[in-house]
Amino acid sequence: MTDRWIELDGLVNMRDLGGLPTRDGGRTASGRLIRSDNLQDLTDADVARLVDELGVSDIIDLRTEVEVHLEGPGPLRRVESLTHHHHSLIAARGEEDLDALAAKALAVPWSPEGTRRDASFWAEHYLGYLAARPDSVAAALRVIGDAPGAAVVHCAAGKDRTGTVVAMALDVAGVPHDEIVADYVLTAERIEAIIGRLMSRPAYGHALSQQSIDEQSPKPESIGAILRAVDAGWGGAAGWLRDHGWTASDVEGLRHHLTR
Repeated sequence: MTDRWIELDGLVNMRDLGGLPTRDGGRTASGRLIRSDNLQDLTDADVARLVDELGVSDIIDLRTEVEVHLEGPGPLRRVESLTHHHHSLIAARGEEDLDALAAKALAVPWSPEGTRRDASFWAEHYLGYLAARPDSVAAALRVIGDAPGAAVVHCAAGKDRTGTVVAMALDVAGVPHDEIVADYVLTAERIEAIIGRLMSRPAYGHALSQQSIDEQSPKPESIGAILRAVDAGWGGAAGWLRDHGWTASDVEGLRHHLTR
């Protein structure tokens, strides 16, 4: 268990990424980066706590345009002090309008029937995010580094897309791989509650009804694969960012923001 959980009435998988050890003997700073599941069900009290108590200034939404279209605007959209950033990690499908794509999303599972959703399946997805949408990953990380307050990064479950961006951010901050993996698998403590929430949401219920809890549970090997791949290919997330247009100063700015 961890005391980094942020308990709100309208979600189940939110936690602060502060307090994690870094390789140089330091710690990540609290109140800089928060990871979360879907933000659609926040109560007025939840919103007030996020904004007034936790100092959230930026929301990074990693969902697809279809998900956003199906789910509609959440409660945080009404808060004028917040800046919202939409950086989908899944490429748009063709030129169809959102209503047509939404109808397809509701009619069929997100992956072909019979697909085995094991650790390798999820690892392939995470590496696919970096390969297909490096612009979105880099943009999300830039928002985190530039946010004047706490940045909340979220997708649907707060596990896969969120886990990928968070892993990259923590690697830049100097958090050891085993600690990044440990944070990722914390979501397993709440996976049943997460799925229970999403089952009632229009964008997710049909697909999730055909999957087991185990298929959705985070496996250490999945996030470990992306850390190893980035380390082998670029010497870590910092090198990956430099290869995608960041300067050394940009990278140091993100590291400093997450650790000072």
